[in-house]
Amino acid sequence: MPLQIPTIDCTRDDARALFASLREKLSPRGDVVSEAGRRRTVELFGEPLSPQQVVERICGDVRSRGIEAVLDYSRRIDGRELTAQTLRVTPEELSAAHAAADPAFLATIRRIRANIVEFQQACLVPDTLIRRERGGGRVELRQRWLPLRRVGVCVPGGAAAYPSTVLMTAVPAQVAGVREIAVVVPPTEFGGYNPDLLATCRELGISEVYRVGGAQGVAALAYGVAGIPRVDKIVGPGNLFVALAKRFVFGEVDIDSIAGPSEVVLLADASADPAYVASDLISQAEHSPGSGVLITWHAPLIDAVRQQLEVQCARLERGDLARRSLEDYGALILARESEEASRLADELAPEHLHISTADPQQQLALIQNAGAIFMGHATPVALGDYVAGPSHVLPTGGTARFANGLCAIDFLKRSSIIAYDSAALAADADDVRRMADKEGLTAHRASVDIRLS
Repeated sequence: MPLQIPTIDCTRDDARALFASLREKLSPRGDVVSEAGRRRTVELFGEPLSPQQVVERICGDVRSRGIEAVLDYSRRIDGRELTAQTLRVTPEELSAAHAAADPAFLATIRRIRANIVEFQQACLVPDTLIRRERGGGRVELRQRWLPLRRVGVCVPGGAAAYPSTVLMTAVPAQVAGVREIAVVVPPTEFGGYNPDLLATCRELGISEVYRVGGAQGVAALAYGVAGIPRVDKIVGPGNLFVALAKRFVFGEVDIDSIAGPSEVVLLADASADPAYVASDLISQAEHSPGSGVLITWHAPLIDAVRQQLEVQCARLERGDLARRSLEDYGALILARESEEASRLADELAPEHLHISTADPQQQLALIQNAGAIFMGHATPVALGDYVAGPSHVLPTGGTARFANGLCAIDFLKRSSIIAYDSAALAADADDVRRMADKEGLTAHRASVDIRLS
């Protein structure tokens, strides 16, 4: 059966409604679950809870019952009989995985780490210092940046192993100066029992790895349980339940974002190779779920890309998964001209934006919203996913309108430091008094007056 990826022609009257429907499907909602998921929820909890209700139940249990609840959910959800002792990966297991790892793989990890370090170090900001003279006195103002003490990293491990996620989360934290990094990963063959993942942690100097995933892993990091001290911030991607759990515990701890399925929007003109465009759409759709959207103002590209999607999905190992994702969450959009194409891309505010045009810089000037932007025909999104240096933990579901990709500065906290001497206090005293009087805060005024009486 031919690929049923939707086509939106902006010259047609129904284009706006179709585009609005696409944007709604890609937005973060968190209230959709499959029939199989509903049955599983009833099996686990005895009632048809929504995903949000499931997360609230799990997080509440972990907060009240601690490690007992974590182990209980690992048994019921993941089918693993773990104890407080076997939950944490031992130093011996980390060392054994590292010793058995392919040397070429470890060399790749080291090269990628160097790329990330170089970029993330350039993102760090210095302390700010301002000195003022006031009435013969002196004012000193500083903005001080310090690293967070302890950070938790969520690494997926359901359908595949993701050493790249460890790199793209932990290394920026290390560059910022975070000393304690705790990794939680599901107790699966792709997660806490995956040799490549454990070897990567060991190579990066990460010694805290826990075999716990899902909402229970997020809750353990946020609240702290026996054997897993609480963290200050939780970062990293995951499934719907991980995303909703991060949203639920926000306020107890900081989080990076509420990440949804992976997505890419391609802006392409007549110079784009249809085979390249199709491969980029498939590369994000194969995450399943994942979204791939082409926006072009060159009409022949639509049919050429559709043909390439058929050909490439048929020969790729995860082609069937990508095909279903493209049919459910993808689109081929024909805009009237490049400016309209850029406006549509900005409305989608995608995680990844690939500008595959003859003059990417010209198109870039029209773009406001995107998590990461890939310039030109020779820059596939996979470079950002794996080796370039910026983190691949990026805002999804249209949140790039206001959110940013993970960066070393996200692991820093800042404090303002203010120091006046008596002469400077006297010089600014009348302004303080006037503002205090306007707001009726007499103790504010008095705190100045008592020092100058």
